[in-house]
Amino acid sequence: MLGSATFSPFQHFDMAKTLFEKVWDAHAVRKLPDGRTQLFIGTHLIHEVTSPQAFGMLRDLGLKVKFPQRTFATVDHIVPTLDQAEPFADPIAQTMIAELRKNCAANDIRFFDIQTGCQGIVHMVGPEQGITQPGTTLVCGDSHTATHGAFGALAFGIGTSQVRDVLATQTLAMSKLKVRRINVNGRLPAGVYAKDVILHIIRLLGVNGGLGYAYEYGGSVFDDFSCEARMTVCNMTIEGGARCGYVNPDETTFAWLKGRPFSPVGAAWDAAVARWRTFASDPGAPYDDVVDIAAAGIRPTVTWGINPGQAVFIDEKMPSLSTFTGGDYDTASDAYKYMKLREGTPVKGTPVNVAFIGSCTNGRLGDLQEVARYVKGRKVKPGVKALVVPGSQIVAAQCEKLGLDKVFLDAGFEWRGAGCSMCLAMNADRLHGDELCASSSNRNFKGRQGSPTGRTVLMSPVMVAAAALTGEISDAREVFSIH
Repeated sequence: MLGSATFSPFQHFDMAKTLFEKVWDAHAVRKLPDGRTQLFIGTHLIHEVTSPQAFGMLRDLGLKVKFPQRTFATVDHIVPTLDQAEPFADPIAQTMIAELRKNCAANDIRFFDIQTGCQGIVHMVGPEQGITQPGTTLVCGDSHTATHGAFGALAFGIGTSQVRDVLATQTLAMSKLKVRRINVNGRLPAGVYAKDVILHIIRLLGVNGGLGYAYEYGGSVFDDFSCEARMTVCNMTIEGGARCGYVNPDETTFAWLKGRPFSPVGAAWDAAVARWRTFASDPGAPYDDVVDIAAAGIRPTVTWGINPGQAVFIDEKMPSLSTFTGGDYDTASDAYKYMKLREGTPVKGTPVNVAFIGSCTNGRLGDLQEVARYVKGRKVKPGVKALVVPGSQIVAAQCEKLGLDKVFLDAGFEWRGAGCSMCLAMNADRLHGDELCASSSNRNFKGRQGSPTGRTVLMSPVMVAAAALTGEISDAREVFSIH
């Protein structure tokens, strides 16, 4: 059964506001004739995939980047992780990074290139550098921009034409969202991680449950979560249909940001923290609805289908088609055929061909430290291709300083360079044929990992490690004796 959850109206006091409303109001330029708000964008992150056309449109219009100091760039989607020497083996990838370099140089935009030692997945680089800060608006031409909400920012993924608009005006036309508060209270059982929490939320509310909403995550579980764990949950907000997700800034947030390259220092730091505190949602703030989830009811969660909402606890059987109706029935039926799985049977024990640990969801230092402590002294099952891909060069350097790369290599994992890697099919890391991949990434769509018949099962990094060692989808609590 699903972990318990309740839905209820929220009592509030006059004048109390949510973080969403405070940040929105602070950045609203004007109300547009069509009812949308022209919103000032505090920070714009760009990468090599969605920016070339936007810069081209600016040139065609004879426009310059309005506030280049508010735009930051990195390369991540197309960068190879096995051999990053240039020229890249893929000429298209080489052309894309060259175009990004040219556009950044021409517009005086800070670029965290491969040679800087600070390159990485865009949603890793922003927080690492202290660019992502509470109480601001942030956009990027990437759907998982919601990640930055972990620091109390309103962060939105945008399309290429909107990238153009932000480059040209530093503003964006948007409709105001409703706000749903999602409380997860209590203590998570051993072996249950942030990835399980967000997969459970999406399973509970549906992949379209958040349409028209911003999600505010709270409760004792989020209070206790590290910033990295909060990033994991916020990252996959978009998979639940919500436009953005965030956690209110607190002492954990401030501790993370202190001393980062772009964080304020001295008296400016003290002033910034005082200001950031004011953006947190007020007690009694009005929400359009509230969902309460008991942490104790969440167990390690894996997907069985072709969207992140098609998931079960590892000790459950996959649902019977008779439990679905209408379009959900058609989607589930299609999923079983595509995934070559059978309704009413355990997903546990399904053979895996590939194990991928990385991505903007789970490629951070804490993720890799947690996995390393369980795989040390063990071996990947023969026949399983297992990759560990740090999300940034900084994470890679931290891991190598701690000797984690050696732990993974000794266990039979491949240790790669920083990048998006096998999360999506825009680089050399891809599935072949109908291979099944145990993945710590964020999407299990058809063909997502490169092969039109490749199959993806989403799970936490520790669960991926358990699959790599056993050669099948396994309960990490049993494999690693987690109690």
